[in-house]
Amino acid sequence: MKLRVLDTRFSVCKVNDLPPGVLDDEFCFIGKTDDELSLVCTTESAPPGTLAREDGWRALRVEGTLEFFLIGVLAELSTTLARAGVSIFAVSTFDTDYILIKDDDLEKAITSLTVNHTVIRS
Repeated sequence: MKLRVLDTRFSVCKVNDLPPGVLDDEFCFIGKTDDELSLVCTTESAPPGTLAREDGWRALRVEGTLEFFLIGVLAELSTTLARAGVSIFAVSTFDTDYILIKDDDLEKAITSLTVNHTVIRS
């Protein structure tokens, strides 16, 4: 499996509502439940006045399109990273998965993942 390290810095935010133009950003992940509204965006685009905010995230993108019948992609990656002591925040799109890792753990994550995967730096 190929993983690409994105140069972008990300923030994970808990918000009351979405700021205008949020979908115009290059990266934007929104999670809404009956209990909360979360936004993952580039740090430079993080809205003011968040309820909570965690900066300092980097992302690894699984390259290519993952078919829905594939089993265990995130499980395998998260298990490898857990064994290396790396905490993750995972998000998915229709085509692929993204694993967010704190910037301080990025090199440890890359080292652990390159044992079984190809990790490409952007």
